[in-house]
Amino acid sequence: MREDTRTRIQEIALRLFTEQGYEATSLREIAEELGVTKAALYYHFKTKDDIVAGLADQRVAEIEELLAWFKEQPRTPEARRELLQRYAVQLKRTRFVEVNRFLERNQTAMRDHPKLLRMREAMLELTGQLSEPGDPLATRISRSMALFTLHAGKWLTHDETVPEDEIIEASMEVALRLLEP
Repeated sequence: MREDTRTRIQEIALRLFTEQGYEATSLREIAEELGVTKAALYYHFKTKDDIVAGLADQRVAEIEELLAWFKEQPRTPEARRELLQRYAVQLKRTRFVEVNRFLERNQTAMRDHPKLLRMREAMLELTGQLSEPGDPLATRISRSMALFTLHAGKWLTHDETVPEDEIIEASMEVALRLLEP
């Protein structure tokens, strides 16, 4: 029950942070939207920053799990393709899209957040694992861009009426071309 409440708080906070802005949203508003007292909200999260930290920790854990799996694989084109496919599955989750939309709309407020800096570091480590140190620069860039292509597909088509599966399939097609230049 406690996890359900925490998740619900994060969902509401994420929506309000995205709609109104992180700095313009108060804990009181989150509590009111949830239908609880501010004291009840404090039981789960003391500050707005704690809510954001929880969201970032979840994303970092997903990336680190993917990293751990990939580090155990041989450095082959097949393993890199599997990494992209596993990453694409993570991107399908509604929470991922909502967190990215929140981050996009609150860049100034979140720029130096330590948990979000850790999330960036984890992504850089993940992209770095796609290549060997001696690979040509163009190969390293291309492989890194393969991961970010999956993100770009979501953002470049967010206003279109293209089905989600079609967007993912097209993004994966482009990402796979970049993966093995």
